[in-house]
Amino acid sequence: MWRHSLSVMALGLLLAVGAAACDKGPMQRTGEKVDRATGQDKVIGTGPLEQVGKNIDEAVKWLKE
Repeated sequence: MWRHSLSVMALGLLLAVGAAACDKGPMQRTGEKVDRATGQDKVIGTGPLEQVGKNIDEAVKWLKE
């Protein structure tokens, strides 16, 4: 399970690096979908994986600058 999660995160990071800047980055959108599928999304705010995805997207944006 851990190895699968790590490979999904690595793929997501590669997608985030190659993606153009937008309101929600690719990692944040993926995290949002996973949160919804696992029932961890919150009614108001963001789920835990969506927040992690947002942080990764912001870090990648910062690295591009």
